Amino acid sequence: MSPLWLLIIILVLAIAGFVLGRARALASVDDHRELHSRPTYYGINVAMLAFVPAALVLGAWMLVQPLVINVMVSGMIPEDSYADAGALSLIMSDVRRVADGLDLAVSAGAMTEAEAGSISTEETDIRARLGEVGVALGSNVEPAVLAAAQRYRHLAKTGRAIMSGVVVLIAGAGFFIAYRQTNGQFRARNRVEAGILWLLIAAATVAVLTTLGIFLSLLFNTIEFFRLYPALDFFTRLEWAPSFSGRGGASALGILPLLWGTFYISLIALLVAVPIGLFSAVYLSEYASATVRAVAKPLLEVLAGIPTIVYGLFALLTVGPLLVSVFGEGGLLGVGWMQGGTAVMTAGLVMGIMLIPFVSSLSDDIINAVPQAMRDGSYGLGATQSETVRKVILPAALPGIVGAILLAASRAIGETMIVVLGAGAAARMSLNPFEAMTTVTAKIVSQLTGDADFASPEALVAFALGMTLFVITLGLNILALYIVRKYREQYE
Repeated sequence: MSPLWLLIIILVLAIAGFVLGRARALASVDDHRELHSRPTYYGINVAMLAFVPAALVLGAWMLVQPLVINVMVSGMIPEDSYADAGALSLIMSDVRRVADGLDLAVSAGAMTEAEAGSISTEETDIRARLGEVGVALGSNVEPAVLAAAQRYRHLAKTGRAIMSGVVVLIAGAGFFIAYRQTNGQFRARNRVEAGILWLLIAAATVAVLTTLGIFLSLLFNTIEFFRLYPALDFFTRLEWAPSFSGRGGASALGILPLLWGTFYISLIALLVAVPIGLFSAVYLSEYASATVRAVAKPLLEVLAGIPTIVYGLFALLTVGPLLVSVFGEGGLLGVGWMQGGTAVMTAGLVMGIMLIPFVSSLSDDIINAVPQAMRDGSYGLGATQSETVRKVILPAALPGIVGAILLAASRAIGETMIVVLGAGAAARMSLNPFEAMTTVTAKIVSQLTGDADFASPEALVAFALGMTLFVITLGLNILALYIVRKYREQYE
């Protein structure tokens, strides 16, 4: 049984448990006021015990089963057929692809269940056979791969069958136990609230563990990279000229040109986003009528929902050519500063447009959080509205606004697609904003694009770049939160 159908079954069982549990609680007393908890809590208790344990087992099983099967099946691949772990991973990808193809062939009726388990490369061309049902294989299927795929498919099918029985059994047991416990004196509210508390703790734990996992994955690969390349050269050299093939001499992997491009583009983006976003926030919070605010604020925040790839295409197809027509050779000004559409200015302007709703929304919330009593006191002393905004509201909201700007800066530093399409790929240190440059994120994309092994230097350097960027953005976020929390208390 597929996981989707299992989820539907336990969800239906939970809904039935809610209805039956609530009805049983009401039937157990003469007057519903004699119940320890509200009737809804009894229904939620039955539904919770029927759904949550089964759903957790289903999710854990779906995560663990492929790992276990992969370990069991990988032993069938001859050791002389692969050189390292990366090559074995590619072979196992073929194994899973063939296993999925056999499943598809059986479900489409092109192959019987018995034939799928016994077919061999000597009996037929497996690529042509699976191609009949739309499964494309990039190379000839080796006998060991086909045997491993058949074994993988058998184990996966057996695992799904066991999973179905275990999940349904747990859901039914939870339903039965909770239903039998339901009576007027049962403390259903206490159990439901305890369950919700544990759910909130689990959600917070997932967030913390995810951050920890990201950090550790970057850290270990960064350490591995610095075993191959000196850390001092990485952080101090002024040249980025990788040569991993061994034909072009030693690699020069200085991160400083990439950091310069990152901060330069981010600076231009902030010079665009901060004034426009802050002025729009002041207008919407202090000057605009309720009708104008109700219309303008959602329209402004629509910019935040546009995918960054769309911004990148906008930079590549519209903003870049527009800047060339003005600052390029033969352009409107005739200064010849800009040779192509990809430049720091192109990416910075478009990134600034992307950050406007970010700065505006945060600043608007911070300005609205300034107590109305401060405004009234200023008006009572004879100040005008503009004087109140300049001398009372903005100083009071300044720590929060600074925090919003720092958060916007960390967002700009981590941007990728706009830089890839709008800024170019040249790693250089220059003050000319009309030249092409690149950033740390763009180089991470280029280093991980392709089929390079993750243990190779060309892939490990991407983790070193990512670790550096992680530390920088984490520091900016911590600084922003510190500023907001330290100074906001003065006005509460």
